[in-house]
Amino acid sequence: MGLLIQLTMSLGSSTQGPKRSTECLESQELQTPSSFQDNPLQQLQLASQEVLEKAKKSGRSKCPRCSSSRMFYCYTCFVPVETVPTKEIPTVKLPLKIDIIKHPNETDGKSTAVHAKLLAPDDVTIYKYPCIPEYEEKRHEIALIFPGPNSVSVKDIAFHLQKYTKKGVCNSDDDCSKEPVLKQAKIDPKEEKSPNECIPSSRNEGTGLKKIIFIDSTWNQTNKIITDERLQGLLQVELKTRKTCFWRHQKGKPDTYLSTIEAIYYFLVDYHQEILKENYKGQYDNLLFFFSFMYTLIKNAKCCAGKE
Repeated sequence: MGLLIQLTMSLGSSTQGPKRSTECLESQELQTPSSFQDNPLQQLQLASQEVLEKAKKSGRSKCPRCSSSRMFYCYTCFVPVETVPTKEIPTVKLPLKIDIIKHPNETDGKSTAVHAKLLAPDDVTIYKYPCIPEYEEKRHEIALIFPGPNSVSVKDIAFHLQKYTKKGVCNSDDDCSKEPVLKQAKIDPKEEKSPNECIPSSRNEGTGLKKIIFIDSTWNQTNKIITDERLQGLLQVELKTRKTCFWRHQKGKPDTYLSTIEAIYYFLVDYHQEILKENYKGQYDNLLFFFSFMYTLIKNAKCCAGKE
């Protein structure tokens, strides 16, 4: 059962009944995020979400690739479903490449990492651990988003990357455009999958940074990935403290633990302002296109059910 449908039904049955829940949602379906004064996403400059409103009314639809029944998009094929035309989904161009390393036990349907791939398909690659690239030879142009004792702030990335030697940088006869060869982790020699190729960025020569890595997992699952030998020696970056809007907040964890798409979005906003030194005018807001819509829909459902 899809997230949104399941939520609506479960909330309705536990409080006011399915009929009352449906009526309440119908009465609020035209409300926008700005209808909620406490909605921290209301200032986003987003493309029209009418296509998602229509898809919500239509219900689940088939994935054009695997034919699975999904709501809005297929989280395994990274494509919109048949009722959500690709041409009506915004495309975001990022200033650098992003690799997302997804924990194998992270539920596909609960992850927001797919939002980044759907909305910035040319700049985002998702890998399922333990099948990830070797980063050592390009660590002078890569950073990993992860808090720790040696982490640096976004504004200090360029300075710290200069300390890294360009070990293994290809000679003039080599093809520098190739991605690192993928290797399996020694701890889990399962069959290797071929991830999508990632187009290297030609921007950011002045900053040194060309790729940023995010880990998509719960906090308790992170240790297995962060201790992998292929991630050792990478510059670690810690984001500014912000409060999450994610509806699946990790129990027992601070509300400053962001979802993956939130972390990507906030990093890019800070990067744009503090590294590129440019005024931010909503260039990456559409990365939260799906996230903000689901946030509002779920908030409406909870309000109708008397949960808030």
